[in-house]
Amino acid sequence: MSILAMDQPGRSVLMMGNEAIARGAIEAGVDFSTAYPGTPSSEIMESLARVAEHFGFYAEWSTNEMVALEAAAAASLSGLRAIVAMKQNGVNVCSDFLLTVNLTGTKGGLVFVVGDDPSAISSSNEQDSRNFARFADIPLLEPATFQEAKDMTRWAFELSERLGLPCMMRSVTRLSHSRGNVKLAEIPERRRSARFEGVYIAGAFVPAQHSALHQKLERAREEFEGSEFNWYVGPEEAKFVIVTSGSGWFYSREAVAALGLDGEVGILKIGTTWPLPERFIIAHLKQATEILVVEETDPFLEQNIKVLLAEQAKTLGPIEVYGARTGHLPGFGDINQDKVAKALASIRGLEYRTRDEGYAKRASELALPSLPPRMPTFCAGCPHRASLWAIKAALKLDGRNGFVTGDIGCYALGAGPAGF
Repeated sequence: MSILAMDQPGRSVLMMGNEAIARGAIEAGVDFSTAYPGTPSSEIMESLARVAEHFGFYAEWSTNEMVALEAAAAASLSGLRAIVAMKQNGVNVCSDFLLTVNLTGTKGGLVFVVGDDPSAISSSNEQDSRNFARFADIPLLEPATFQEAKDMTRWAFELSERLGLPCMMRSVTRLSHSRGNVKLAEIPERRRSARFEGVYIAGAFVPAQHSALHQKLERAREEFEGSEFNWYVGPEEAKFVIVTSGSGWFYSREAVAALGLDGEVGILKIGTTWPLPERFIIAHLKQATEILVVEETDPFLEQNIKVLLAEQAKTLGPIEVYGARTGHLPGFGDINQDKVAKALASIRGLEYRTRDEGYAKRASELALPSLPPRMPTFCAGCPHRASLWAIKAALKLDGRNGFVTGDIGCYALGAGPAGF
């Protein structure tokens, strides 16, 4: 039996981050699922499709991300629980509809999962999709652990239904494609049936809907104030606090431990990153004089924290904020423990070395000369390699210097040596 289908509450299993997201949807009683393939999000739909028939819910690889979101929204407006998944490039494709469905609102829970790809490991761009949540005024969640990936997905359906809004959840490559222990919960029976009563919003009604959207977002903020996905560890009255979200949580813990600063530096982990749980954050920064914001990719959390600190300047006093904007952390690529530790050491005036010089030299001597270069290539058995070879051979025979254009997809690798 697939671990996705196990109805064994309390059992701990090993899951990929994307599998945990899919399991969270199953535990929420999802009725309708759509996606467009793209690393690092593809395994969410692959996992759901594997058990869709067993549980009796709908699973679809959509024509594109716009269609995926539209179909999921239609299911939601019919009272069904729906999830849609895509990578960061896809948010650009569906953004037109996203900025309309936020105004129409939803009925059944609608969870919008985006897999961002810091460092563009398998992408044509490096994009921080969190900005779209702020742009669309919809709630944003960021899981930091595999358990959170599951539990947060399940909770996102409930939150969406209470607010009548799509709820966005952002994962990143290192979480989506890593594995960790996840404790299972009960899988409910599905008793919902679709009933669509129609939605119509003309221009005259848009201002009222926009006002209602702002009210919904404030209700989300109130829910976030007491969310179990936000927590603090460290000294009660820490002068130096790391504020982090997503994958930054583990890296921050490891960096603090590596520098021996457990008794001096606090870590404030935010899982509900938009809108910010302002009272919760203020309560844990009252004694702080310095903050390091750790996140991937854009300084999204950093900028919003700065706005909050400016508004609360009389209450909190001056607080120095470090992060991507100050150059202590990169505003691009993914992060790791060493990058966080270097930033923390630099601010605190400490010395930090990732490895001693002898180790690095020996590793280079043993490993690098014997490793042949490996270019990005197609998956084993991919038919695109043969297709591209045929096209290139035909162009060569034709002799007129023709060229090939294509749309999105990993077969863009055909432009390199992998495509012969």
